[in-house]
Amino acid sequence: MKLFKIFEKELKIVSFFKYFCVLIIINSVYSCAVPEFAKPKKIDRNTPVNAKERARKNVEEGRGVSLKGVLGGNNSTNYEFSTSNPLWRASLEIIDFMPLSTVDYSGGVIITDWYNDGNNSTESIKITIRFLSNEVRSDSIKIIVHNKKCNISENCGINEIDSKLKFELQKSILTKAANLEKDKKIKK
Repeated sequence: MKLFKIFEKELKIVSFFKYFCVLIIINSVYSCAVPEFAKPKKIDRNTPVNAKERARKNVEEGRGVSLKGVLGGNNSTNYEFSTSNPLWRASLEIIDFMPLSTVDYSGGVIITDWYNDGNNSTESIKITIRFLSNEVRSDSIKIIVHNKKCNISENCGINEIDSKLKFELQKSILTKAANLEKDKKIKK
């Protein structure tokens, strides 16, 4: 008899545990919303299936490139490439000995990596050139030179410096850009 009561007690506990688990699962399924990444994406029914039709639609909506727009259509977009910008070309030619970290023509910035000429192993420089205009003028570029000095224990201090190097770079870039622009006019 005692054995039967113990078995009955364990059966009630197991049965209670099963019902409790089922309740938790049902509650979690019905109470949770579907996360955004699991929801199906809405499909634009107006998008053509054919690739040529899709390209034509993109060009008509201004999301593509057409020769009409480049060659003098009514769009005001100016397509200019880095090879046609004398300031850009001159800057890259002047600092071609330095490793480059970021070169972004559309953003108008060139950033070199830290450069050390080998004479002083504890000191390095980094140059940032920002293009403010495509015209060859002294206010068309902004040059920032950073200096990094490190101790033997690798404690480094980084400061922006306002040295002759900054003005010499600007002068060299502007002179080179003016020469490139002059050569371009002569070739035409």
